[in-house]
Amino acid sequence: MKPDPSKPSRRSIIGLALGASLVARQALAGQADLRLLMVRRKGCVYCAQWDKEIAPVYARHPEGRAAPLLMVDVDGPFPDGLALARMPWLTPGFILLLGGQEVTRFEGYPGADKFFPVLHDMIAEARRWG
Repeated sequence: MKPDPSKPSRRSIIGLALGASLVARQALAGQADLRLLMVRRKGCVYCAQWDKEIAPVYARHPEGRAAPLLMVDVDGPFPDGLALARMPWLTPGFILLLGGQEVTRFEGYPGADKFFPVLHDMIAEARRWG
């Protein structure tokens, strides 16, 4: 019996399903590329305040899980392959990266009660980008 060209074959259905699975995995992998770059300076009192108030809970917080933290000194060295809008100079500075490219940033520490809401908005903006 000759196959009916108007009906998809089992092979083409499996191919479509595998293709959709690959696209979904790539989308999830793209979210894994979301990182929060914290730029700090030795002796910065606001960095120390962030260390005391946010650092202990960051990785357990939903925003912390969505954007794992990467810390660098304001004088570097910075990781290779970053695409920043401009070099940071104010500490602490928080730069949200998507695949190494800056999406948005805020400079200064807004305090414990505002940090995660601000980061939540940054992540929402990154998801609109990606």
